[in-house]
Amino acid sequence: MNSSPLLTPINVGALILPNRMIMAPLTRRRAAAGNIPTDLMTIYYAQRASAGLIISEATPISPQAIGYNNLPGIFTEEQVVGWQKITAAVHHKGGRIFMQLWHVGRLSHSLFQPDHALPIAPSAISAGESINTPEGHRPMEVPRALETAEIAGIVEDYRKAAENALEAGFDGVEIHGANAYLIDQFLHDSSNIRTDAYGGSIENRTRFALEVVKAVCSVWGSQRVGIRLSPSNVRNGMDDTSPAGLFSYFIEKLNDFNLAYLHLVEPMLPLDKYPLMIREVARYFRPLWKGQLITAGNYNKEKGEAALRDGIADMVAYGRLFISNPDLPARFAGQAPLTEPDVSTFYAGGEKGYTDYPALKTTDNNRK
Repeated sequence: MNSSPLLTPINVGALILPNRMIMAPLTRRRAAAGNIPTDLMTIYYAQRASAGLIISEATPISPQAIGYNNLPGIFTEEQVVGWQKITAAVHHKGGRIFMQLWHVGRLSHSLFQPDHALPIAPSAISAGESINTPEGHRPMEVPRALETAEIAGIVEDYRKAAENALEAGFDGVEIHGANAYLIDQFLHDSSNIRTDAYGGSIENRTRFALEVVKAVCSVWGSQRVGIRLSPSNVRNGMDDTSPAGLFSYFIEKLNDFNLAYLHLVEPMLPLDKYPLMIREVARYFRPLWKGQLITAGNYNKEKGEAALRDGIADMVAYGRLFISNPDLPARFAGQAPLTEPDVSTFYAGGEKGYTDYPALKTTDNNRK
């Protein structure tokens, strides 16, 4: 009998998960024109239904929320119908799937935007890097700062997307508050220099995120809503003068909602030049969070088991390992060898490196 804590059941919000191995949100860029999910995506997600919970790839909540090519959206009826096929296939295999709701904010380009308008952000500060657009690599533009009166409309976009995710048959939603996208941009004082009710103090900079959480919970109920944060992310010009104070306050406020889970990303880049950033994110914030906690960040089986046994998290999110091992829980249970992912196919389109990774049974049959 396998005694791995990763393979034990857990109650998460309104769900009972059969294991604690979460499939992390993974942008794969296989959608069709119109940001419509495809049949190939249906195969991909169904293959990975043995995860304790699948969190979908980050999914733009509106045309304005798009910052990459070939992303599936959740703002048209055609997109909802496409996702319905995916959720039905995952459920048919006995799986559970949340949709990750996403707005990229300034990490976009006018070539992606309706009427080629500038991307929006809390403040008119560029992320300072280049971006791949429909016309090739271009420098990041200086975004347009949202007017105070516009912010309620963005919150409404999240609420409507949450409704669409419900119609699409998901089991819940995860709010993408990490990785330098719009919510993260509001949180950090390096990207938010507003002087209205959404800028300045930590209380003000968390206001937008908390309004989004409230709006999404009004659709789903808090027990089917999670949120992903990356307190020590330093990509795309992200920094803060008090990351510990900012995220301690924010997480304490999130406790009031009784969410299904908090999903924390460990540092993904060296922090040598960022002395204030937190080195061990889940360990640091665990005492502040009253609910279930997912940790993410280049975990393998042994490190994941250690995180659960040490009590710093309740679940572990796996990304790349789920890309190349669709039956990852079975492989962990049987101590089976793991397939390494082909990085060149992560965003390449088509079946290669997407739906052609074999499960154990297929591998065994091929050897006979």
